[in-house]
Amino acid sequence: MESITIVLVGQPNVGKSSLMNKICGTHIKVGNFTGVTVEKSEATIIHKGYELKFIDLPGTYSLNEYSFEERITKSFLENEKYDVILNISDSTNLERCLFLTTQLLEIHSKMCLALNMSDEAKKEGISIDTKCLGGILGVECVNVSAFSGENLSLLLDKLIEVSLQPLKPSKRVYASFLEDEIDKIQNFLAQKHFDEIESLMRTHSVMFFSLRDVALRLLMQDNTIAQALHDKGCWGELSAQVQKSIENIYRQSHDKNMKDIFLNDALGFAKGAALESMTIKAPKHKNKTQKIDSVLLNKYLGIPIFLFLMWLLFQITFYLGEFPKVWIEEGMDMFGEWVEEIIPNDFLASLLSGGIIAGVGAVLSFLPHILILFFGIVLLEGTGYMSRVAFLLDGFFHKFGLHGKSFIPLVTGFGCSVPAYMSTRMLKNRNDRMLTLFIINFMSCGARLPVYTLFIGAFFTPESAGNILYMIYIFGALVGLCMAKILKLTAFKGDDEPFVMEMPKYRFPSLNLITFSVWQKATSYIKKAGTFILIASVVIWIGTQFPKNEALEEAYLQSVEVLESQISESKNQEEIDTLEEQILQENRLFQSQRVEQSYLGRIGTFIQPIFAPMDFDWKFSVSLLNGLLAKETIISAMGVLYALGDDIDEDNDLPLREVLAQSVSVPTAIAFILFIMFYNPCFAASIVFGKEAGGKRYILYLFLFTSIVSYVFAFLGYKITSLIV
Repeated sequence: MESITIVLVGQPNVGKSSLMNKICGTHIKVGNFTGVTVEKSEATIIHKGYELKFIDLPGTYSLNEYSFEERITKSFLENEKYDVILNISDSTNLERCLFLTTQLLEIHSKMCLALNMSDEAKKEGISIDTKCLGGILGVECVNVSAFSGENLSLLLDKLIEVSLQPLKPSKRVYASFLEDEIDKIQNFLAQKHFDEIESLMRTHSVMFFSLRDVALRLLMQDNTIAQALHDKGCWGELSAQVQKSIENIYRQSHDKNMKDIFLNDALGFAKGAALESMTIKAPKHKNKTQKIDSVLLNKYLGIPIFLFLMWLLFQITFYLGEFPKVWIEEGMDMFGEWVEEIIPNDFLASLLSGGIIAGVGAVLSFLPHILILFFGIVLLEGTGYMSRVAFLLDGFFHKFGLHGKSFIPLVTGFGCSVPAYMSTRMLKNRNDRMLTLFIINFMSCGARLPVYTLFIGAFFTPESAGNILYMIYIFGALVGLCMAKILKLTAFKGDDEPFVMEMPKYRFPSLNLITFSVWQKATSYIKKAGTFILIASVVIWIGTQFPKNEALEEAYLQSVEVLESQISESKNQEEIDTLEEQILQENRLFQSQRVEQSYLGRIGTFIQPIFAPMDFDWKFSVSLLNGLLAKETIISAMGVLYALGDDIDEDNDLPLREVLAQSVSVPTAIAFILFIMFYNPCFAASIVFGKEAGGKRYILYLFLFTSIVSYVFAFLGYKITSLIV
């Protein structure tokens, strides 16, 4: 079966991901480009006997190498092997999108243009003549809609057709004064018999068809061409001719920068192509986007509406997530009891029940909360609302030293810090980017959500739970803004950058895209629970079981034996009940002493003095230490440590939240929540942070910065709560 590789290229918000998802469904795989931590999506489908492999490149406005995404996309297109470029454009913003198309024509690769959102264009009175546009550009053009599925089969047919046809020369034409100078250099090369330049260019992997392309690249001051020809005998005479042509262009364009001249020409070509092929009927009324924006972008109502929507999301997250959470908890408890009953070996049964099931089960029980929160964030992003919130908050953010575009990475941080750190690449200014990187950690990631819901459920009423969760996230964000102001005045001084950001049209994201995004989050979380957290739970459990203290165990057994003999001899029921209670107390004392003398207990006891001002016991201290690896392991550690029975009766199998409510004071719980809110991100996020910030030393800076902030706020929270409660 013949395979065809297709790369998707387009500007942000043109529906690349939606179109790919509509075509390929659930066959999409997400990975990183070789050598860089930028995600790419890949998918393979079979169509009419051909294997079509799609690669989705990062959204980019141009190929000018201004942003990281632009460099990645241009490098891939110029250096990797593929068959066809599928350029996706927004039919409702054709002129803007054709600027990128114009630059793609200069790469000299087989290309097909998909005019997405054709259904929306019709509603806005926009009509595009694909035959005319295709004739101007020299590429196949197809009207499609990722939402309705219009013409997707036709698009696949065209992609196969284009891949099988010979590569056609580009129809890209330039302004007359540029064309004149291109012709002069081309004729000069031909007259001087410099045809050998073509073979020379091939050895340097330069894409071109003719001497015209060599002439064009020379005028564009392409470094690869210049380096390849610099040591050749023809270079002196050729460079003089090129310089003469450049001077002529300067005089006619009234500009002294060749890059700007060609960019302006590309904009002109795109505008001309759009005007020739597109007709617009003026709408009688405001479109849907304008009507909604009149409310959501209102200077008085905009931010309150955003805060209300976030409050509503956290209310839904807590209340809807509680029902499946309880079911998962009860199911894991029943499963653990069943495992203990069927496995005769006490050590293995305890490992499986008290170690693996208790630890992993505690983490899995919070999966519903995470999925509901992530679903809400995906929905708000997919509709185009988040871009508007960034616009609304730009002025507010500037007061704290942050850029308006920082909002996107910060909101992404509510899901996971890793993609949030990578998304700071949209910030061009180094200081803005560094400032945002340091503040992302104050946006509570999804891994912290299980800790919040655990402690909220233990220490607050169900009626107030959603409000408390909302306050935690808002308070963390406000502290982050204050920290941003401090860093802006000290470590990252500099001038503010202007805010320029596209406002995409409102549209409801496809159900497939939402489902796929949530499914990815669920599988990632479950995979982490089944691997990393499982291993952590086993390590924690083993750390509590060794070394064995035979003297302590023998003393406990002797005490129990004496009490049991007294029970057998006694005939007074009241005395028997008292003796049975003493046995339970002996068991609790034994379990507590045994665990405290274990390896993990010794580690916890060693670091406990650091957290003594907040009254954290050694279990809390160990849990925080585990949280440096992954925040989910805080729950798994508590699930293991508090399943050992030192604070509850063996016959009274209480949920973890009820155990905490019995054994931890409210001030300590508040201090613990505050510490979790601000301290260092997980190990994986820290590594990505170091790469994005520019070195390992920044990981140390982040650790020190977050550790100091978290400790100060935890201490203050403990003291203030102690005075109130």
